[in-house]
Amino acid sequence: MKENNWFDPFYIQSHLSEEESNIQKNVRDFCNNELKPTVVERNRKNEFDQSLYPKFGSLGVLGQTVKTHGGSGTSNLSYGLVAYEFEKIDSSYRSSISVQSSLVIHPINEFGSQEQKDKYLPQLIKGEKIGCFGLTESEAGSDPASMKTSFKQTKDGYILNGSKNWITNAPIADIFIIWAIEENKDHKSIKGFIIEKNTEGLNTSTIENKTSLKISPTGQIILNNVFVPSNLCLENTEGWKSVFSCLNKARFGISWGVLGSASECWLIAKDYVENRIMFKKPLASNQLIQKKLSEMQIEINLGLASCLLSSKALDEGKDIINAISILKKNNCKKSLDIIRNARDMLGANGLLEEYHIMRHLVNLETVKTYEGAEDIHSLILGKNQTGISSF
Repeated sequence: MKENNWFDPFYIQSHLSEEESNIQKNVRDFCNNELKPTVVERNRKNEFDQSLYPKFGSLGVLGQTVKTHGGSGTSNLSYGLVAYEFEKIDSSYRSSISVQSSLVIHPINEFGSQEQKDKYLPQLIKGEKIGCFGLTESEAGSDPASMKTSFKQTKDGYILNGSKNWITNAPIADIFIIWAIEENKDHKSIKGFIIEKNTEGLNTSTIENKTSLKISPTGQIILNNVFVPSNLCLENTEGWKSVFSCLNKARFGISWGVLGSASECWLIAKDYVENRIMFKKPLASNQLIQKKLSEMQIEINLGLASCLLSSKALDEGKDIINAISILKKNNCKKSLDIIRNARDMLGANGLLEEYHIMRHLVNLETVKTYEGAEDIHSLILGKNQTGISSF
């Protein structure tokens, strides 16, 4: 009898190398053993365990595509699979590895000097130091070019002033990657800087009243005449192109990750309706329920197949900028729809913490917003098609 491959109808698993399959299994086991047992309690308490970072480092999931300074040197496909497994547990945990890898380790590795790489990468890859990425501001979310944070060059370095908001890891970070515009310049040249915790004039605060991504420590960064020596400027940056290379690497991981949330909620709903007896028969015997399950299956697997193709293209060195916007927009939207349907299928029980669905739902409201909201990616795709900018 042939195997009923309902969970993997496109045989995505068969396209993975032995190394990629082993990485996915090891990460899945880690997440289920280390993260899942306490996820409900930590979400309730708005609590992140900083001691997890060295464990993430030991697992090899921090800066995992980096081939030097202790990086695992894995494929981008492996990075996507890791994001998928982490977000099955909670988007906060996927954010924690995504920020460290895509937004802190990546810019240092790509745009930093050899001295900067040698000093910071080993500690960040091992999880001995925690990093954050300071780009977003209160009045410069979807329009980062309108940021107010500025730098002024001095004899020995730079003076930075401004503030950043909604920054993952800001309250717990040891290393800050800060992006700033040159003061009083019409062309608005941008530079990236490495700033260490306890630098004079650098302060952080925590956003306490979040209802989403509650495990993730999120905050503000305030820069008041912060002096940054010349050797801590990311001198190899190429303007906004470098900023967006960081964002696109993060968007790639998000596109995989949200499907992890969706898959988890799909399976929770499937198990529930198969075992919930209504009118003397399983809830799963209803046509509308089976229709919803099939739509979950379809969208998740179409999303995963697209992620697989994009990952392979990226590993071959191809430009996937359009694919990334398609995936970020589509997978976030479809995953939210899937999770809302899962919540509905559980009825009132879908509101309970122990079923996990509502936590995933409110988390994805954040994930769909950061690294380019849905409409922004529509405009990016429209611009790339027509060659005409609408923003």
